[in-house]
Amino acid sequence: MAFPYIPLLILCGLIGIHSITTVSKVSVKAGGSISIPCLYDARYINHVKCLCHGNDWSSCTYVVKTNQPSLSGKFSISDDTKQRIFTVTINDLVVQDTSYYWCAVEIEILPDVKKKISLDVSADKPTLYVDQQEITGFEGGNVTVKCHYTGSSGLMKWCGLDGGVAWTCVKSGNINGARVTIDASVPNVSIVTMSELKIKSSGWYLCRKGNLQMPVHVTVHKQTSTTTTTVSPTATIMSPTTTTLSPTATISSTTTMLSHLLLSPQTPLQLEQVETTCQANTREKAKTEASASTGQDQTPEDSVTYSPIEIKNRTSQKVTTEMVYIPG
Repeated sequence: MAFPYIPLLILCGLIGIHSITTVSKVSVKAGGSISIPCLYDARYINHVKCLCHGNDWSSCTYVVKTNQPSLSGKFSISDDTKQRIFTVTINDLVVQDTSYYWCAVEIEILPDVKKKISLDVSADKPTLYVDQQEITGFEGGNVTVKCHYTGSSGLMKWCGLDGGVAWTCVKSGNINGARVTIDASVPNVSIVTMSELKIKSSGWYLCRKGNLQMPVHVTVHKQTSTTTTTVSPTATIMSPTTTTLSPTATISSTTTMLSHLLLSPQTPLQLEQVETTCQANTREKAKTEASASTGQDQTPEDSVTYSPIEIKNRTSQKVTTEMVYIPG
C-alpha cells in the first residue's frame, strides 16, 4: 500500500529544504523599498518564480510572478537564469506592510518550493540598514559598504553566496576572490571593505547582525585603460623686421625723433614732410654756428661737411638721400 508513495518521497527528498536560499529577516524604513535575492536550484531554471504574501503558506497570496507582472508597481520580480537568482522588490513600503513573504517556485505535480521571509517596516530608523543596496566597483579595486544598526546584538558579519549554493559569512577573510575587512570603530556602524575585487566577486551579499540581514548587490566591471592626448598649440611669434639706420654722422635730437617716427609703421607721415623738416633744421643750425664764428678765418678743419644719410620709409619703400650738416 505504501509503494505508490515512494516516488513522491524520493522527489521531496531530492528537493530538500535548501532548494531556495534567501534572507530570513529584513528591516526597512517606511517610504523606502527593499530588494531581496532568492537563489534556486538548477532544476528550476524554467519554472515560474513567485512572491507570496501571508503569515502561513496555506493562506498566502501570490502578489507577483515572473509570468504575471504586478500592475500596481508596488511589486516587481526578475529572474537571472544564468546565476539562478530571482529578485523580488517591494516599493513604497508602509508600516502596515510588516508581515511575512515567501520566495517560491511553482511546481506542477508537487508542492511549490518556498522560503519564508520576515519583513519589518519601521517608522523610525530600521534595526539594520545600508545607505544603498546597489554598488559598483572595478576589477582590482575596492568597494565600501556601511552597515548601520540600532539595538541589535551580535557581531557584524559579511556574507556572500560562495559558490552560488549557500551564504558564507566572515568577520574578515576572503569571499568570491575578494578580501573582506570590517571596521567597527564607529558606534552603530560597521564599515565593510571588499578589496582586490575580481569579476567573479560580482553578486549578492549580506550585512548580517544577529538574526537580521540586509542584502547588497555588488557589480564589478573590468578596468579599462584610457589614453589622454594633450595637444600643446605651437605659438607662432612674428618677429617684426627691424630696419637699422646707421648714419655716418651725428644729427640733432629733433632730426632723430622725426627719423624714428618716419621709420615706425604706425606713423603716417609723408616723406616730403620729413625732408622739409630736416632741411630746415640743418639750415638753422648752420646759420647759428656761422654767426658764432663771425670775424674768424675758417680753417679746413672748421669747414662745413655734409654727409649723405639714407632715410627709408617702411611703408612706401622710398629712399631719400639728404645732406645733413656736421659741424667740424
